[in-house]
Amino acid sequence: MIYKNKIFRTAMTVFVIILCLLSLMPFVLLLSGSLTDEATLALYGYDLYPRKFSMDAYSYLWNLRAPIIRAYFMSFAITVFGTGANVVMTTLFAYPLSRKDLYGRQVISFFLFFTMLFNGGFVPTYLIYTRIFNISDTFAAMVVPYLMMNAFFVIMMRTYIMSNIPDEVIEAARIDGSSELRILTRIVMPMSRPIMATVALMAAIAYWNNWTNGVYFLSVRTELYGIQNVLNSVMANVTFLQSHSNAMVSTRQMPNVSIRMALAMIAVIPILAAYPFFQKYFVKGITVGSVKG
Repeated sequence: MIYKNKIFRTAMTVFVIILCLLSLMPFVLLLSGSLTDEATLALYGYDLYPRKFSMDAYSYLWNLRAPIIRAYFMSFAITVFGTGANVVMTTLFAYPLSRKDLYGRQVISFFLFFTMLFNGGFVPTYLIYTRIFNISDTFAAMVVPYLMMNAFFVIMMRTYIMSNIPDEVIEAARIDGSSELRILTRIVMPMSRPIMATVALMAAIAYWNNWTNGVYFLSVRTELYGIQNVLNSVMANVTFLQSHSNAMVSTRQMPNVSIRMALAMIAVIPILAAYPFFQKYFVKGITVGSVKG
């Protein structure tokens, strides 16, 4: 077979290594930009290595370390709590839909899929969360809206359960007297670890990168801001100071572009650190959960 050919395998190995290096180049460019002098960036643009090394961007952010560190802890809390809630709700929704004996299963599946195509719009959604659920300026405002439930995750998990957990196993458990909750916790969930890890990773990325909830639902309690909101505020402040620097000459040299790169580096590090722990489940979970069924 062609896969046993030594030349073919060597060529494919080299090709994959090149792809890996190319995928790393944006991060190298990001790090290089954050460590380059602002004037050099304006004159020469981005390079894979700093033409003129400068720590001005990180020095500026270090002076703002108190709100940034607080926002980091808040983002971790939001991500951990929100991801856990997302996985639990997704599992509780997907498992019944995977059972062919569920009454009204097709109707429920239709409404689930319908929400992927249409929604009520921003204004009705905002009014429901603020006037009915009254979550403005609360921790729930950073966790519940838009992120706690995702129809695509439910469909992925439902398909995975239907494709990888035989009905005979569940029927045998029922004959032995197991309740549905026991079947879910002792059989379905342990056998669904790949798709659960996949959903957890995707939900964690969504929570970590989310900044819109803070803008929409937090107007007074800015201490609940996550790292994305704080970094966005820092960037807005830098832009404001530079645009009103006629009377403040010292702000003309304030880093702008390099700060953008430094902010991106600060925000992406936790996700890069978490991904290796989910990698062994991610490919299997997303492939089986989204293609089969």
